Amino acid sequence: MATICTVCARGGSTGVPRKNLLPLLHKPLIEYTIDQALACPQIDSVYLSTDDEEIAQIGRRLGVNVPFLRPAELAGFKAPKLPVIEHLVDWVVSSGVNVKTIVDLDPTSPLREVSDIQACLKLLDKDTNVVITGYEADKNPYFNMVEEKEDGYFSLVSQIPGGVWGRQDAPKVYAMNASVYVWHLDTLKKGIWGGSTKLHIMPRSRSIDIDEPIDFKIVEMLMSERNKNT
Repeated sequence: MATICTVCARGGSTGVPRKNLLPLLHKPLIEYTIDQALACPQIDSVYLSTDDEEIAQIGRRLGVNVPFLRPAELAGFKAPKLPVIEHLVDWVVSSGVNVKTIVDLDPTSPLREVSDIQACLKLLDKDTNVVITGYEADKNPYFNMVEEKEDGYFSLVSQIPGGVWGRQDAPKVYAMNASVYVWHLDTLKKGIWGGSTKLHIMPRSRSIDIDEPIDFKIVEMLMSERNKNT
């Protein structure tokens, strides 16, 4: 029974064009995630799904499996991620691999550590469908997050009897950081919220998901600082 890792990387992107290929401290962004997957001893094999030949070449150079170029209907910016993972996993299973566990690593979260992947794998037990990652949110829907109502006025997103007068008194909430997802093979189709979900909490410093140019700059700064300290 194998634990496989899926890495899904489109060639196109909107916020940061061609971001998976952009150099981050002299390495393409996607290379960090592939290196982390290969360095995790619990992962038996790594598979890359991409629609881009240049990304595929990086994967092959690093020694991961690139079985195909992703079809166009799964490569658009509106394509949800779960069908992309399922498409790749179906191919792996049909190739004869006895898959037990699926780890998905998003290439836009390069600050994760191998220990984060291992922690997620440890949290996945027989009663858990999926493990996700996130960090304690700096904004709280019970205290300082508001939404517009039908009458055009604003109010808190969530309210509890008596209200909340300080952020420390509000129920803890977490922001997903899109870094690591772990499923059993037979729970993958349930997605994230179709069953029982556990959360591995990561520090904010490892939770930057690159969506905009400023995110790239922050990651580069944090990674440079980390390299100095080590």
